[in-house]
Amino acid sequence: MKNFDWIVVGAGITGSVLSYELTKKGLNVLLLEKDPNYSNATRYSYGGVAYWSGTDDYSIQLCQESRDIYHSLSQELGYDTEFRELDLMLTIPVNENPKTVRENYQKFFIQPQLLTPKEATQVEPLLNPDAISGCLQLPHGHLHPQKTNDAYQQAFLRLGGTFNYEKVTQLLSQNTTVTGVKTNKEEYFSENVVICAGGLSHSLLKSIGINVNVYFTHSQLILTPKVDIKLKSLVMPAILNRLDIEEKSGETGIESLWNNPSDQIISDVMEPGAIQFLDGSFCLGQISQIITDPKAKPNQENAEKIIREGVSKILPQLQDLPGKLHHCLVAFCPDSNFLVGKINQFKGLHLFSGFTSTFVFAPPLAKRFAVWVTDNYEKMPSLLS
Repeated sequence: MKNFDWIVVGAGITGSVLSYELTKKGLNVLLLEKDPNYSNATRYSYGGVAYWSGTDDYSIQLCQESRDIYHSLSQELGYDTEFRELDLMLTIPVNENPKTVRENYQKFFIQPQLLTPKEATQVEPLLNPDAISGCLQLPHGHLHPQKTNDAYQQAFLRLGGTFNYEKVTQLLSQNTTVTGVKTNKEEYFSENVVICAGGLSHSLLKSIGINVNVYFTHSQLILTPKVDIKLKSLVMPAILNRLDIEEKSGETGIESLWNNPSDQIISDVMEPGAIQFLDGSFCLGQISQIITDPKAKPNQENAEKIIREGVSKILPQLQDLPGKLHHCLVAFCPDSNFLVGKINQFKGLHLFSGFTSTFVFAPPLAKRFAVWVTDNYEKMPSLLS
């Protein structure tokens, strides 16, 4: 029988950073990941760190802590995360009033600068000025998502953590107390389990009768090899329709669809954006689809066509870059920035998922989580289904 202080389910960035922070506190931690061939939201991420996006005292504090963490993280973990600061260019469609769009960003504690199309191309020469009515410019952080994830995992292992590639098939419990997990290979026991399984968190918790507002989109984007074209900034649309469909997905009429998963597309959006990593490769566009079946396979040929057409309007030089479409599940919580804390219905069961801005909020919250666990468990937030 194999016993641990904590079992962390899911080795994307949320599970990796939390495992590292728990192990730093001297705890015996098991990190479980279903597949060594990563195809999760961390792998297929832009890697943006929106430390400007705090809207209240708590989120502003988390953003500031996040920025501080990243400036010394490569040194702490002993591995280059490729963190840098660059301009975020939020493009405004030609049929939208730039000043009206800017008003939607007044809630954030760092205010964007409104640029004319001409001024925007001076910052980012690859932008098509005829396709936008303006652009919002913000200071932004950026890192390599997979290298950052790898850095946390390697540091976790050096501290004595255990990392196994096994699929969790069942949460073990006695009455309303969690006792561990069962995988496709083994049973592991612990008084504490934390779910960091991204888009699969909802179904995993539902298997023991726990309903929480963590859902998922089917996300599709294009990754390219190294190319000679140089993009100076991170480009995204100023109007994020993805957030609208995520917010509506928790409504009563749609909730029943999550309980009866199907491959029906409930809603979808395409957001034309781009980021170039330091090795010269690109991440292009993103289609987000609300499909309640996590195993659904979207039409990749059609998705790639839609993404390339959308990106070509804003960044025409990127339309024909060689690349491959990728698909993953992206967890979200429709009524908050994240769900972090203990699930009171089951003693020893915890959730660390549903992040709107994962790379901003996960690192500082993981530090807080580890402090709650070791110093004052009663201060950990309670999550009620």
